Amino acid sequence: MSNQDPSSSNPGGTAPASTSTSGPLPSPASPEPTVRIEAAPPRNVLRAPAPWLVADSSRALDINHRITQGYIQLAHDLQTLLDPEHRPGGSPRVLSNWFAFAPHASLEAGKGMLGAYLARAIIDTAQGEPAPSIKQALDRGGLAGPDRLVAEKVAGTLRFFGLSHDVAASLGTLLSAANLDVLADPRTLWITTWRVARVLHDAPGATPLDKAEAVARTLEQLLLDGNVAIYGDIATSARAYLDWRGQSGGNEVKPLQVVETFALDEASASEASRARDYALEHVKDSPQPTHFGTVLPEVRGRSLLVAAFALFEEARRTAEASGRNALVAFANNYLAWHEQHNAVQPAFTPSSPRAGEVPRDALMHAMTPTLRLPLGPIAWEFSDYSERQPDRDHNFLTSKPTEYNWAAFADRWPAILDAFELGYQHQTGLWQMPPPLIPSLDLLEVD
Repeated sequence: MSNQDPSSSNPGGTAPASTSTSGPLPSPASPEPTVRIEAAPPRNVLRAPAPWLVADSSRALDINHRITQGYIQLAHDLQTLLDPEHRPGGSPRVLSNWFAFAPHASLEAGKGMLGAYLARAIIDTAQGEPAPSIKQALDRGGLAGPDRLVAEKVAGTLRFFGLSHDVAASLGTLLSAANLDVLADPRTLWITTWRVARVLHDAPGATPLDKAEAVARTLEQLLLDGNVAIYGDIATSARAYLDWRGQSGGNEVKPLQVVETFALDEASASEASRARDYALEHVKDSPQPTHFGTVLPEVRGRSLLVAAFALFEEARRTAEASGRNALVAFANNYLAWHEQHNAVQPAFTPSSPRAGEVPRDALMHAMTPTLRLPLGPIAWEFSDYSERQPDRDHNFLTSKPTEYNWAAFADRWPAILDAFELGYQHQTGLWQMPPPLIPSLDLLEVD
């Protein structure tokens, strides 16, 4: 198998204190997430197929469920701060806060974890009895509906690279939550599957099934790390802010009081004040500035969080609708910048390779064209976004979605802002919060 990419593109934390499946939601404790998905013990015995998960969900899925539920609660709490008349299910009168997007993104991470979990189930069963067809291998994972169609398409193409039915089906299952429409372009399908096959070729493991499990475990761990890091940083900060606000005067809290008095680790009052002043100076700009690493180079990400909470207080006190919404948008961008630039980036590009994993940036490079984010009844799709961008390599043989890598902040940040704009245009749908990924998970106790 060649190691040269067929496309010519060159794509540019905090941790949980406790993450037991019945314990509290994650909170910040150390620079990187520490929850680990362990390698499975030696098997080589026939295992029962794994139809749709019910009680037997993985630890990562349990954590993801509690994080998603925590985001939903915070979304309503922050929106009620901005609009005291906000009610779940009602029509929003004020621009949606960052946390209204977070449950949808968290659920998509959960879908990726579920795909990884089912891929490992396929691999488990194949240890004792190799499947004679992709169909039978996918049956062992219990895939159905649109997810099944994606997995079949990807797995069928992977067979051209000499992979067994089980390995191809497991890797296809990893992408089962992906955007099926984008794979209708043969260039995208071929480059995507070629990159997945290359990741498999370079994966650690003595056998193809071992290598496939390393790929699945990497995706599951990457998504878990990112999910926990964002929640442990931003959601925990927001909850601390709401608690502080309740103890400091409630609706009598003033924006300046926030930057001068509310304290977060790794944030400073002077930096937060500078960020707030900058936002007030540029809030009416069209478009608003978003390259905060350039315009506010000395302001750390946690200080941006404090400034964002102060801007929410400014918005709450602003009667004029357009001005109020502009303040909310600026605050959301501060939150999103810190989320993407600081909190989640180590999950995509850890400071050192993780034992037993494949390179995370290479795996995300392969998956980038298929990414999508449902926002209630509508969905943001990376392929739609990339098609509106200039052709990076001016090469007809490479489709535009394959010219990006979601693991690179420079590629991801403009796309995140584009997804925000779509959500703002469909706010009623945005507030249709996602149901549990696995129905039984709604029975879990959430502290």
